[in-house]
Amino acid sequence: MLVKNGEYEGLVEGYGTDGEGIIKIDGTTAFVPFCIKGEKVRFKALKVKGNIAYGKLIKVLTPSYARVKPVCPVFGKCGGCDLQHMDYASQLKFKKESVFNSLNKIGGIYAAVNDTIPCEKQFGYRNKLVLPVGENGELGFYARHSHRIVATDSCAIQSDWADKVFKAVKEFAKTVKSGVLRHIVVREIKDRFIFALVVKRVINAQPLITLFERDFKDFTFLLNINPSDTNVIFGKEWRILHGDGFFEAEENGIKFKAGANTFLQVNDDIRGKLYSAVLEEADKGAVALDLYSGGGMLTAMLAKKCGQAYGIEIVEEASRCADELKTANGLDKKMFNICGAVEDNIAKVFSKTEGRRRIIVCDPPRKGMERGVVNAIARSGADKIILVSCNPATLARDLGLLLGTLTEEDGALVKCENPQSSYILKSVTPFDMFPQSKWCETVAVLTRRR
Repeated sequence: MLVKNGEYEGLVEGYGTDGEGIIKIDGTTAFVPFCIKGEKVRFKALKVKGNIAYGKLIKVLTPSYARVKPVCPVFGKCGGCDLQHMDYASQLKFKKESVFNSLNKIGGIYAAVNDTIPCEKQFGYRNKLVLPVGENGELGFYARHSHRIVATDSCAIQSDWADKVFKAVKEFAKTVKSGVLRHIVVREIKDRFIFALVVKRVINAQPLITLFERDFKDFTFLLNINPSDTNVIFGKEWRILHGDGFFEAEENGIKFKAGANTFLQVNDDIRGKLYSAVLEEADKGAVALDLYSGGGMLTAMLAKKCGQAYGIEIVEEASRCADELKTANGLDKKMFNICGAVEDNIAKVFSKTEGRRRIIVCDPPRKGMERGVVNAIARSGADKIILVSCNPATLARDLGLLLGTLTEEDGALVKCENPQSSYILKSVTPFDMFPQSKWCETVAVLTRRR
């Protein structure tokens, strides 16, 4: 039996869902971050609850061939990366196994998972920077599971331009009263930049704009006022101080406007590969139903490919953006946006498209789909279902319900020994949207049983 603050040695047998090593000692399973399967390590038990323990790595006694020196000096302190101690081939393998294990253990699904689609850049891939500013002007990123800032001057997974942002904001922060600055948020779109400075009250931001003019040619600058004490980054008040406040861009032949609060995947390379994979499964002549459609980017691509697409999105601002996108791309007769909850509107869309070949594309938030949405999709009779998920656990749950390997009994989900479903799982493919972290995007394709 392990005890708190005790030190132990053991062999790493596998990985937890967060990428931590699993070590079994005296009937206790310990989860220790920054270990690699096959290594012998020494660790300290920080927390012990029953037969589960959580530890801190003290020393690697027998290193794995896959162990590499982390690029970032604050790796292990900053909460942004989980896997910098692991070579890239092992990261890709871990993510494939993570999806496979989630499908098996959570969803009761025994299915092959394709190799993880790699990213061209292992570092420097992020097109978005969200940089918190501390009370005393320190810059950095939050420690794991906290809002304590780990101070740093750079970030290995950000593009090279991020170092210039660090330098300029740090210089500007020296001239501003302590506690006024909250965040600097930067979005890069094809070498053009959107800067949003979040402050507690209105300040003179011209000195920071001047500093950015030194290093950036094409940018717009917005001031966001957020006096609240919540964890929400942006407040409701915006002021455009430089440029137009947005940029026009194009993705897969779809023109769109992007602002500081526009959702775009942070990895240009993998975003393109993921969209291409979804569109490859979308058949011409079918009608596409895009659930949780956001700003309508994928809805527009589906409308262009299939001939007609419906998007359902509950956020009013995002739905308005989707309407603008539709008009800007000449899709008024092919793309139809509905503002509201998916569970409240899915039946209406099904009735409008009755009798036609239908494809459902669903990219829900990390918590997955509402149960009513899953049930409606299962009964829809759609010819194909394409699920896009950033969370293997909720993907496994939703797939289990669609495939009948999970069933609900007395409000709880249980595995079904004799699953019945109208659908067959065609493929499951992880995409490495977030190298160096435990996260990945996964595309699962289901076809109707004939």
